[in-house]
Amino acid sequence: MDILINGDVISVRFKSDAVVVRRVAAHIERRLNDNDWRPYRTKDEAIAAWSKLGGLRLAVLRAYKLIP
Repeated sequence: MDILINGDVISVRFKSDAVVVRRVAAHIERRLNDNDWRPYRTKDEAIAAWSKLGGLRLAVLRAYKLIP
């Protein structure tokens, strides 16, 4: 199953993964729109912490061009 996030396609195998991708994308989009990075002090700190989670979250960060 392919999900379009910010113009990028993220492929997932399970419906539950699709739910995670959409939830994470909504979370990232809200953070970007509100410029709200709490509990982190900066956007860079938040992205570094989220990047460590890997997996689908990492794919969403890449879709939003927050990491290479």
